[in-house]
Formats: sequence, C-alpha cells, structure tokens
Amino acid sequence: MTQRPLDPDLSEAARHLTVSCRITAADDPARYRHVLRGRRELIEFFRAELGWSLHIHDVSGVVRLHKRRDDVPADRGPYLPRRTGRGDLAPAHVLVLVALVCEQLWRRPRISLRELLQSVAQVCAAEAVTGRLPAFRIVAADGVSKKEAQAARENIVNAIRLLQAEGEITVDADLERAVTDEDAEIFITADRDSLANKFASLSPTLLALNDRPPDQHVEALTAVSLPDADPVVAAQRRTGVEGRRLTALRRVADDPAADPADDPNEVGYLATLTGRERALNVASALGLVSTVRRDWWEITDPAASATTGAFPQGRRIERQAALALLAMLPEYPDRYVSVADITTMVERIRAQTPRWAAGYAERTTALAHAAAAELVAVGLLHATADDRWQIPPGVHLWHVRVRHREQPRTRTPAAPEPDSLFSMTTTAGEQQQ
Repeated sequence: MTQRPLDPDLSEAARHLTVSCRITAADDPARYRHVLRGRRELIEFFRAELGWSLHIHDVSGVVRLHKRRDDVPADRGPYLPRRTGRGDLAPAHVLVLVALVCEQLWRRPRISLRELLQSVAQVCAAEAVTGRLPAFRIVAADGVSKKEAQAARENIVNAIRLLQAEGEITVDADLERAVTDEDAEIFITADRDSLANKFASLSPTLLALNDRPPDQHVEALTAVSLPDADPVVAAQRRTGVEGRRLTALRRVADDPAADPADDPNEVGYLATLTGRERALNVASALGLVSTVRRDWWEITDPAASATTGAFPQGRRIERQAALALLAMLPEYPDRYVSVADITTMVERIRAQTPRWAAGYAERTTALAHAAAAELVAVGLLHATADDRWQIPPGVHLWHVRVRHREQPRTRTPAAPEPDSLFSMTTTAGEQQQ
C-alpha cells in the first residue's frame, strides 16, 4: 500500500504517463530526467498499485507505460493528428493498419510507401476472404471505385501519421501528397528496437486469437502469461480480490469517474475501508483530486496534465448545452433520459433565449446528441442503446447555475452576440480527467 505521495516532480511525470504512456528524452528532457532519478520508486508504484509495467529504454531514451485493462474504455485510443490540432479517434481499420505497417517495418526497417502499400494489400487480400483482416484495395480497377482506393490510401497514411506522431518512424516527405498522388516517392524509416518495445501484449499467434471469438480477445491480450489466456481463468482473475482491486484502482487513476457499485461482489471494493483508503492514496500520489460519495467517485486533475480534455471550461454552444443539461439532470424523475427528452430541454432554453444556439434552430436533435456526448466523455452520462443514456449519481456532485444576461437599457440597444446571452458556472471542479 502506498504510504506516502510521490515526489512532486515524479508525481507530475506519473500523471503525464497515465494519459500519454510515453516520455522521450528528445521531446521531453525534463520529465525524462525526473523519471530516471526516481525510476525504482515509479516502477514499483505502477507495478504494486495498478499492475502496470513501466519500461525505461536507456539506449533509445524512451519511457513506456504499458497499461492493461480488462474493461477497455470504448471512448479511448489514439487520435488522428491534424494540422489544425487533434482530430477524431482513429477508427478500427486504421488501428489494424498500424499493426500491419509495424509488421512490414520489422521485416524491412526502410521501405518506400509504394512497397509498403503493396505488401499490406497482399496480406489483406490473403486474409480478407476469411474475415480476419479488412479489405485493402489501393488501385482503382474492376470492382474498386476511385473513391474506395483513395479511402484505403488515406487510412494507411493515417496509420503512418500515428506512428510518426509517437516517434516510432520517420518520413522523408509530406504525407499529404500520398493520398492523391499515386506516384509520390516517400520513404519510411523505423528502428527495430523501438517497434519491439511498442507492444506489451503476448504474441497473438501464441494466444491463438484466430481460434477465439472476438469478445474474448481483450481477455487474452491483457493476460500477463499464457496460462491466464484461458477465458475461464481470466474471468476468475477478474472477479477475485486482486482483480477487483486492480479494476477499481485503475478506474480511479485512469477515468473521470468510478462507480463503487460496478463490482461483481455485493460490496464494491471502493466501498470498503481498505479499498477507499488505498484508492485515495493512489489518487493523492498521482496529484489527482477525488470527490467521494458513497455511491460515486469523481476524479479531477487540477494540473490538467493527466487529461486530454477540460470540463466545464469552453464557450462552444455544445459545451453550454451540456452544462444546461447537467443543471436539469439532478431533478429528472427517471434513471434514463432519451434524445427526445434532451431535445425538449434544449428547446425550452431556446424558447427563453431565442438567439442562443441560432445555428441549431432547425437541428435541436443534433445539439441534444452533442450535449449528451460532452457529458458521456466526462462520465456524467452512460450511453445505452437506442439513443438513451443512463444518469449516474455523479450528476448530484455538480451545481450549475444558468445566468441569463439582462439587456442594457439604452435608447438604441445593440443586439448582443448569440453566444453571450447566458453563461454558466459550476462548483464541482475546473479540470476533468
């Protein structure tokens, strides 16, 4: 059990690792030095408290945190890098292509884009008929439209961008040309040691993933050894005392909220005195702030170094709608709210302030979806099927006040900006993990 917090510099580096999973000497020398000075303490902290492996590769100057979770969050993953900032989450096809690109680069550390496209296309062609790999056709021909071929090229370019952003590979030319120009001459270079250190799971071949249904792949890939790859053993490990401890502590360290009732046991681990103390110690060691109720844990990061998003900050209409929705949810009579109900709430606000969200005047349902998505991202709604969301106890931790600005009494009043007709404040925290 963690008896004392980490050193402040080490705590900040640990917080950063929980969201980025890597620190390099070239891109982040200060954090890298802090990790090297406290390497033993940091490695032991992640191993003992969260069951995660921290690897420090001195030769390549890379620190990697390999996070294992049986309950993989559906809203996490690498984001597609864009010139204007962070893009959307990478789709499944792109993640599959990342693995295939790494496989080809392991065999040939320097390869041209044209050769890489051909090699990946051959691998996919051999396996696409069995459904194990997606179709990947890069040449417009019989049965393949130009749009489909260009989409395939864009997917593999996105996969290369992900590897380039992580520092795994180097590219000697602009990748933008590769999407539209089939004759673009681009060379990709990788380091085999870096590729070998990228993946933390056991070999898919040794785990016999081809013989397992897809819903068992996560259990097999998160196993720490081959015997644990058996689904029955994995289920026993997850429902045992140690498995429940790791699941609960990982959620506290990794998620914006944790539900003590989300536990296979009658009394959740976080609801016990030992579990509560240990979870608070882990959060404190990482420099996180826990707001605790008997039925809900809200985790915030005041330093904003362990998160890729901020809530409730932001002046976007979608964020304002999310806050307005959050103000109404504590009084909502049901445990579930539908998109029709949220739309009604949005229309009620627009009836009071018609100039607010004018761009959504004819698309209030779209604004309702956007507002719900904002709350799902911070754990204040749980998505279910058929455009319905479950309302968790966490909504009662927030106190939102909607303030309508009064119009100035002048002889010729100027029309205010639509976005400034009302503002919202909250007392539940400034930064959301």
